[in-house]
Amino acid sequence: MRDIKAEKAELRQQYLKIRRAIPKETKAEYDSLLCRSIINSASYKYYDTILLYAAREDEPDLSALAEKALSDGKRVAYPRCVPGERAMNFHFIGSTDHLTPGSFGIYEPSDTLPVFDPASPCCSVCFIPAVLVDRSGYRIGYGGGYYDRFLSGFHGSLAAVAFSQFVINSVPHGIFDLRADVIITEGGITAVVKN
Repeated sequence: MRDIKAEKAELRQQYLKIRRAIPKETKAEYDSLLCRSIINSASYKYYDTILLYAAREDEPDLSALAEKALSDGKRVAYPRCVPGERAMNFHFIGSTDHLTPGSFGIYEPSDTLPVFDPASPCCSVCFIPAVLVDRSGYRIGYGGGYYDRFLSGFHGSLAAVAFSQFVINSVPHGIFDLRADVIITEGGITAVVKN
């Protein structure tokens, strides 16, 4: 019987090492191309609510997207871990200055800011960080399950974000793993074909 958790952990460590080795100048170029792809997409104009993440040093950085979305009058929210639980809520921000170091050293919004309701019928998209993503939209994250729990009640679009060298043919996944609707890399946006 396959040990999917162990397979994911092995792939996660292997590809995180590769990602950390990307030169800073190259990563900055990828970040810029990634944000430009999103902002220039037809979908961007459609969404009124954008759920982002505060990037770790080696993750795709979407802060330029946050600034543009806020200046365009869109609602922007970031995740905050719920203390003592393996869960998170997204809180709306008015500026990226509202983010401060929080859980795991990741920048988070204050818990006093308004909370996004994942069941709301607004036109929303959640940009999900991925260590690896496959062409079917399955992803390997950091193994905490925070996004899986949050997304189980989310009714908007799901966009997996990774650099193109971290999009592979297949990643191990279980029956409860959710799939992204699109994959976004520095090369553009790819719709996921769901069977």
